[in-house]
Amino acid sequence: MTLQEKYKKEVVPKMMAKFGWKNSMRVPKILKVVVNTGVGKIKDEKQLQEIVKMLTLITGQKPAWRPAKKAISSFKTRIGQLVGYTVTLRGKRMYDFIGRLINIALPRERDFRGLDSKSFDRNGNLTIGVKEHIVFPEIIGEDYKFLFGLEVTVVNNAQKREEGIELLRMMGFPIKP
Repeated sequence: MTLQEKYKKEVVPKMMAKFGWKNSMRVPKILKVVVNTGVGKIKDEKQLQEIVKMLTLITGQKPAWRPAKKAISSFKTRIGQLVGYTVTLRGKRMYDFIGRLINIALPRERDFRGLDSKSFDRNGNLTIGVKEHIVFPEIIGEDYKFLFGLEVTVVNNAQKREEGIELLRMMGFPIKP
């Protein structure tokens, strides 16, 4: 059963029963997943190309580069300078990525004991930091030249923080009680 089918068949009825909602349209859903990585310190063009290649493999979509909005002298950045890459996933690619994140990548992460509830914002959106990109199954053994971290944000349309936490818990995210 795919994650999308699980949402429709299991999560929606359970959420309606738990929160006492009459209409299934009231149940929050995952809108998008945003994957970011910063490249501020990297100056080598080959390493930047390698990051783009790895992010494309991991997400199935080419990342967009993000320019600096402000010039900050202590960080040695100028307006318009490349500071990171981002990928926004929606639809089938989003559900496929979430499935790989929950079932393969997070358990492979070093010293992983579950996601802390402090990782949720006031609307119930989850932000996870992945220290090494090699936890994803698309990265094969000796295929990488260096390690980089990335940030994954799962955005939903929950009204309250508790609704967002419960939605992701029912979807299969390993959230600490």
